[in-house]
Amino acid sequence: MADNIARVFADAIATDPTRPLLTWYDDATGERTELSGATLANWVAKTANLLVDEVAVGPGDVAAVLLPPHWQTAAVLLGCWSAGLTVADTPGDVDVLFAAATRMAEADAWSAGERYVLALDPFALPMRQVPPGFADYVSEVRAHGDHFSPYAKGGPVEAELLARATARAAQWGIGRGDRVLIDTGAYPDPVDWLLAPLTANATTVLCANADPSTLPTRATTERVTHPLP
Repeated sequence: MADNIARVFADAIATDPTRPLLTWYDDATGERTELSGATLANWVAKTANLLVDEVAVGPGDVAAVLLPPHWQTAAVLLGCWSAGLTVADTPGDVDVLFAAATRMAEADAWSAGERYVLALDPFALPMRQVPPGFADYVSEVRAHGDHFSPYAKGGPVEAELLARATARAAQWGIGRGDRVLIDTGAYPDPVDWLLAPLTANATTVLCANADPSTLPTRATTERVTHPLP
């Protein structure tokens, strides 16, 4: 089993970078965003370049990611792992922090060298008013390069994350080429909504604020083969 999340991501898009890898729905706003493997890889590369070139972090450094399941969260997490960072899960001192605009109070519990805020708006629109002490992730990341060569060795906890994700994919019977429908309210852990499908080389339809009445039709429209229970 691979111990490098960047390699797992690269393998997941290698066969067909143009296929929809992650399709995002938010039933509270009506948003639908579809990202091919190539498009998501572009966002991941820009994020990793932001971290390395602007924040000057790399292997051995630590990030905090205070974000809900979202396609931009996928880009941030995969960018952090590509740059060799460890993603912390308990408040403390970190080198860089990414936080949703709705979680500013929670961000105060962390001490971070650099702080980025994400509005998570449709179409990745930049923020009109950026909170003091933060930079707007969307505005900053767009200026960085579209290609990044991930570090060969993953962070110290990546093998554990991938082992958990592989076990989850096996538990749910997710296989290569499956299209998985995931309710983020039921599965908020990125091991479940992001890494488990990637380890199985599956694609994802990710639904936030899911309206149960829409899911059967969505599953048909999106050609879902594997809705999570």
